[in-house]
Formats: sequence, structure tokens, C-alpha cells
Amino acid sequence: MGKIVAVHSYKGGTGKTLLSINLSAMLAKRGKKVVLLDLDFRAPSLSMLLKTEKVEYWLNDYLNGICDIDKVLVDLSAKVSNSGKLFVGLANPSVDAIRDMSSKDRKWEMRALGRLLALRTSLLNEDYFDYLIFDTSPGLQYSSINAIVASDVVIVATTCDRSDIEGTKRMLKDLYDLFDKKTEIVMNKVWLEAAGGLKGDVQFKTYDVHQVPLLATIPCFCDVSKAAGTTIFAEEKPDHPFTRILNEMADKIEKAV
Repeated sequence: MGKIVAVHSYKGGTGKTLLSINLSAMLAKRGKKVVLLDLDFRAPSLSMLLKTEKVEYWLNDYLNGICDIDKVLVDLSAKVSNSGKLFVGLANPSVDAIRDMSSKDRKWEMRALGRLLALRTSLLNEDYFDYLIFDTSPGLQYSSINAIVASDVVIVATTCDRSDIEGTKRMLKDLYDLFDKKTEIVMNKVWLEAAGGLKGDVQFKTYDVHQVPLLATIPCFCDVSKAAGTTIFAEEKPDHPFTRILNEMADKIEKAV
């Protein structure tokens, strides 16, 4: 049975979307059937980063009850090698769509949660997908809470920035403990000195602060930042250290779920 993985963060700029894209591609490279959904409706970016064209239906349309999920999915399997499948469901990046999603009330959010939960049946059980990856909106937006509620595992991307560490700590206590979700931390953009000889120390400090396991420590790679999400490193740079870390993350996720 397939699993749902939500990738979340306390604030923007943590590399959450970059991780979502590359982790999805890495799992697809392993022969898995993967769906990546853009649930960051306030700042949607997957359509731009993945250079998709002629999108007829958006994920907004599915949550609004306008279409079924199969109308939303775009097949990007050609972007990854091996026998896996990679599909994406994109959030509408237009200003009007962002305003519309920002104005939704609690009743709409409850209906949207029901439609997210229904994906377990329609995609994982009936269409036999192995993984459904949610790229969420940062912080405590309703769409993010819905994604966390619907998920089996939550990956929280954070940095060494003090405000991010403290905000993530509060978020874990106030939100994740409430829903009792299996959660793991990715420390991203760590300075090379810390990621090199002090990996064990980073792991110890992370657990000491957040009380959840450390899934990965990712150094601040200049070429990854410079690419600005335009390259799927998991596919195009298989020997890059970032790709090797993603491979280790995929190992742990497959064992965890």
C-alpha cells in the first residue's frame, strides 16, 4: 500500500520545494510510481520550476470539486530515467487564483481535507501509486494543516537560522504533537564545517532541540543554490553530493514507511 509524505517548513527559504522535487524524482528513479502535489497555494512554484505547459486543470480545481484528480495530473516520467513514473499536480500560479485560495473559509478547508483524504483511495489504492508527496505551504496555513493530517510521514525542512530553529520547535510542539505524526527533520543549508566533521554533533543537537529524528544534514552547496531549482539534481547530476544525500534520504523513507 502506498504512503503519503508531506514536506513542510516553519518559514519560506528552507529549500522545501527543492527537496520535494528531487526526493520525488529520486523515488521515481528507483522504479516507484510517484505523485508530487503543489499544496503551496500562496506561492506556487512547481509549474515554473518544472517548466510545464498547457495545464488544463489545476490542483485548485480538484479541491474546488470541479474535476477528478486524474484531470489534474501531468506525466513528467520522461524527465527521470529507469522504469519509474513521476506525475505532478500543480497549483495555479495566477494572481486571481492565489487571491481565491487565500480567501477560503473553514467550511471550504474541511471539504478540501476530505478531498485530500480521498486521494489515498483514488491514487494509492486504486491506481497503485507508491508515494504521494505533498509540497506544502510554510507555516500554519490551513492547507498545510490539511496536508499534515492526511499524511503518513512529515519531513520538516529547517535551517540553522535561529528564528527558524525556534519557530520549528514551537510548530512541532503546537501542531505535530497534536496530530501524533511520524516526523523527521532535514537540516538544510548547513555550513560545510558543521556538515563535515560534526555530523554526529548536528544530529545530537537536532534531537536535543526538536525531539524528533534527523533524516539528513545537507550542506550549503553553492551550485545547488545557483541552479535555483531549474535542475533536477537527482536525475541530471547523479554523482553530486546532494544527490547522494537524497539517495540516503530515500533509503530511510522507504524503510520508515
